Order: sequence, then structure tokens, then C-alpha cells
Amino acid sequence: MNIHEYQTKELLRSYGVPVPDGRVADSDASAGIIAEEIGGDRWVVKAQIHAGGRGKGGGVQLADSVEDVRKHADHIIGSRLITPQTSSAGKLVQRVLVESAQDIKQEFYLGLIIDRIKQRITIIASASGGMEIEEVAKTDPDKVVREAVDPAIGLPEFQCRKIAARIGLTGPLMPQAVKLMRSLYRCFRDKDALMAEINPLAIVDGDKLLAVDAKMSFDGNAVHRYPEITNYRDFDEEDPKEVEATGHGLNYIALDGNVGCIVNGAGLAMATMDAITLHNGSPANFLDVGGGASPEKIANAFRIVRKDPNVKAILLNIFAGINRCDWVAEGVVQAMQKQAISEPVIVRLSGTNYELGQEILNKSGLPFINATDLDDAARKAVDAVNSLS
Repeated sequence: MNIHEYQTKELLRSYGVPVPDGRVADSDASAGIIAEEIGGDRWVVKAQIHAGGRGKGGGVQLADSVEDVRKHADHIIGSRLITPQTSSAGKLVQRVLVESAQDIKQEFYLGLIIDRIKQRITIIASASGGMEIEEVAKTDPDKVVREAVDPAIGLPEFQCRKIAARIGLTGPLMPQAVKLMRSLYRCFRDKDALMAEINPLAIVDGDKLLAVDAKMSFDGNAVHRYPEITNYRDFDEEDPKEVEATGHGLNYIALDGNVGCIVNGAGLAMATMDAITLHNGSPANFLDVGGGASPEKIANAFRIVRKDPNVKAILLNIFAGINRCDWVAEGVVQAMQKQAISEPVIVRLSGTNYELGQEILNKSGLPFINATDLDDAARKAVDAVNSLS
């Protein structure tokens, strides 16, 4: 689950991480009031969407007067911002963050991620702040510092000092860097975060560290334990199909292909997408119906997959253990009868009550395409799409 920059900063501020003075606004009038309350003579107006590269799309503007703050807010709010991390349609901006502008002396990068290989929270830091860390790692990997954190002892001060020294945060900046890193780590650990990024972490006012920009994402399977994080969820920033799928107990992620996938189990879903790709096809989604899928759940899965206009064929791949093939078959029949499905439907069933499931499908008289195994199913799905072009 992603959250906005202003929400990230609220959370980090509660853990003692220094952030600029600022608040969120949903209109030009409120943006001007916030600027007046913050005071000063220069502000920054930043679009709040779940995507990076906002500055490249015109979503970050400097203002030298309160009137300019209002003008920038009026221009940004309600616009569709296109950045390197959005689709060509962009994202609708519904609010902006108004902050005091900073006189930045130097920029750094500081982030925390979960290293899946080491199974540790890992700090990533660089003296090349303000740039995409992936690009820095590719062009000049020596500038990127990585330090895994031992979960038995947490993040000790000596490790923070080591990281700070390697990216040039020495002298009076050292104790600030240590405190900031440990605060960021506590927030990351306490809230089951998957990623935290401060970019840039800047030196301002001569000798003060400040998190000028920040973002975080969280483990969706854990946020129910943290109501304050759940309340940050912005459904307007998510694919409506994904939101609806969550409500039906389905795990759905939209992709850009044309073969709709309905599968049980995340591993099998990944294998199914790989098989489609192997046959020169393109999956339109990841959809895991999970265990114990009822006929209604299968029918809902069909309905959600078909909301994607790019879907030209639907591949149902079920290996039943906890699930039962007869339940799944009933769901297929229910969906095809009630939803008037025109797309080719390829069905591969295996496992518990397979014979009964096949009997239900065969007696239905519906025009599904039967597949014997995963490879056969993927090939038939791609052939079905190709036959339509």
C-alpha cells in the first residue's frame, strides 16, 4: 500500500524525522491560506499523486508570493499529471502539498528496503541525492552504500556513523544523521513498511539535515494492524478493479496485456503468466482467487477481469487442493450464463473433484475451450487472441 508524500511526512515527523513546515490543500484558496500561515517569502507547491517524477511533469512549482501559490495550486489541482511513472493518461491531481521552500546546500539519498535475498531490512544511501537511485547504481555503483540491519540488535549508532561517513555527512552533521537514520528505521520497523525513501535528504540553513521529499509503502497484508496507516489509503489513486477485487477477497493486479488470468495460488498465477509469455502472449492481469473459492467468487473474478477492455481471452487455471473443481466449474457456468461472456474462455482444471468438475462443464453446453495442462492452456489462450486479430 502506497501513501502520499504529505502522509509520509506526517508519519516521519511523529518519529522525530525533521521535515519542512507544510500542509495539504485541496483548493487554491486553502493553498493560499496555508502559505500565509507558514510564513516566509518563498514556497513550493507539490502535486500529491502515487507516482514519482512529479517535477518532470510540472507537478512541483516554486512560488515567490501567496498569489503565485494560489495560481500554481489552481493549475495543478484538477489536472492530469503525466510523469515517467504514470501511463500516458496520467493521474488526476486532487490535492497539493504547500511547504516552505528550502535553501539547499547539498542533497543526499537515504532509503530503507527489504532485501529478500538477505532477509534483512537494508539501508541504501548515496551522496547523489535528488537523482533516481536505480540510475546512480547503474552508472556509478560505488556511490551507493548498502548496509543490512541485524534484526537481533536493530540499527546501532556505529552502523549509522559508518553510513554517514561514507556519504560525506561528517562533523556536526554526523549526530543529526545518526538520529535521523535510527528514527527512520524505527518507523519502518514499527509499521511493517516495505520501502521508505528520503530523496533528497538535504543540508539546509548551513548545517541542518531535512527530509525535503519522502515516500513510503507498506505491506498490504499487515496494515490491518495499524489503523493510522489504513486511514492513509487513497482509493482514488488505485485501480478501481483492484479495489473491488479486494472487497471480494481476490488478489488482483492489472497489467497491460490481453489474456485475462484467473488462477488459484500466487505461484501458479506467476507460472501461468510466464507460460502465456512463453507462447508470445501477454497477460492482462494477475488474479489469485485463493483457497476455498466459491462459485460466487469465481463469477466475481470473471466480472472483474472483463472490466479491462484490453482482455480478448480468459484463461482459468485451477489446481484444486483446498479448492474443489466442481465449485470452480459451477462458478464458470454461472459467469458464462449470467454475464453473456463473448471472449473465448480456456479452462484447465486439475485436482480435487476433477471428474465432477469436468462433468458440470460438459453438461452445461457452453462454448469453453478445454485444456489438458498449463502449457496447453497457455497456447490455446494465445491462439484464441491471435485468431481475433
